[in-house]
Amino acid sequence: MPGNTFGKMFKITTWGESHGKAVGVVIDGCPPKIPLDEKIIQAMLNRRRPGMSVASTSRKEPDSAIIMSGVFDGFTTGTPIMIMVKNKDADSKAYGPYTDLFRPGHGDITYLAKYGIRDWRGGGRASARETVGRVAAGAVAKTLLEKENVRIHAYTVELGGIKAEKRDIKLMDKNMFFCPDMDAAENMEKRVKSVRGKGNSLGGIVEIKAEGVPRGLGDPVFDKLDADLAKAIMSIGAVKGVEIGSGFEAAAKLGSENNDPITPEGFTSNNSGGILAGISNGDDILIRAAVKPIPSITIEQNTIDRFGNPRTISTKGRHDISAIPRINVVCEAMTCIVLADHLLRQKAISWTD
Repeated sequence: MPGNTFGKMFKITTWGESHGKAVGVVIDGCPPKIPLDEKIIQAMLNRRRPGMSVASTSRKEPDSAIIMSGVFDGFTTGTPIMIMVKNKDADSKAYGPYTDLFRPGHGDITYLAKYGIRDWRGGGRASARETVGRVAAGAVAKTLLEKENVRIHAYTVELGGIKAEKRDIKLMDKNMFFCPDMDAAENMEKRVKSVRGKGNSLGGIVEIKAEGVPRGLGDPVFDKLDADLAKAIMSIGAVKGVEIGSGFEAAAKLGSENNDPITPEGFTSNNSGGILAGISNGDDILIRAAVKPIPSITIEQNTIDRFGNPRTISTKGRHDISAIPRINVVCEAMTCIVLADHLLRQKAISWTD
């Protein structure tokens, strides 16, 4: 199946299914002598692990990372890095009634249309479980970026219609939703508990900020930095929209309002989101991802079976109420991967006297 590889110089290939034996990633192009061990990877994997918040599935996975290759004595060797995470708590019995049914909002119907076969156990390859490999690769990319003093944060700015009014990054680790506004986080928790009791689900918005990104990353045509970031974030299953900088608000502004004035000290605003003409300008890169509600809900819905007969479905099993906050670290990981890729691409064309 094509389409499992992302990147040009820092290249990742994820593999595995939701209810298979394991999931993971192969990373090619990581430079040698980058410090790396399982603890570094585990720190990021723990943030997407099931069962970490009231919005999360009850599936209990330790998500223990195993580095299979590409690391020696705590440093990368420059050869392909393979990271594996075993599936420990997969329970396929709950999906038995849906083997012939298409779940609304899921990829069941499109996957079967494309391949003529589908793994119905938890969504198979289309499951959010696939993102384990992305996060593991993101941990490697983040370690590479930290050597260049680039820092990335992903935090919740909206959940179920509850919006964060503050952006205090120091607060994001002090609540279960990784929200930079404690008052909003408290209201988000109430909203999640209310919706859980009704068998429904919630969507929201994740904001990603990249600080310390050097000028010059990205290309001005097809490999624009913002285009690659948008593709990376949109490739995450639950994401249905991406905006950078002022985003859709730019459509209602005058040019005099949306342009970022330049002074000897730098830009006085950041409507560009840190990217001009597809190339980083040295300001913070700001991305927002619109995350749809989890489609697996217990409320009865109309559907059809694979023979075209009308049916109804109420999806049982262990599911998140919202992809937030577990999706936050996936957004962070994909941003790290893109920036690491473009950083290496820029170093490849940089000449010194």
